[in-house]
Amino acid sequence: MSDSKEQKSNLKMEGEGSREGSRRFQDAQHEFAETGDIEGKAKEAARALDGDEAEDLEKARKVSAKGNAAD
Repeated sequence: MSDSKEQKSNLKMEGEGSREGSRRFQDAQHEFAETGDIEGKAKEAARALDGDEAEDLEKARKVSAKGNAAD
């Protein structure tokens, strides 16, 4: 068995929409907004939009705007 399959999650099964997972995500987002390198990430995103991955990013943006799951 691979290492990733042997690791156990501390999260309980909560059905669709994990409250604990949502809380952790929200906490991480708030922390990043307060202490993260937002300007650096914005520059990184701008470079990506002008770089080799621009076409893939635009396709993903269009798919997500329609509310469809990406392939």
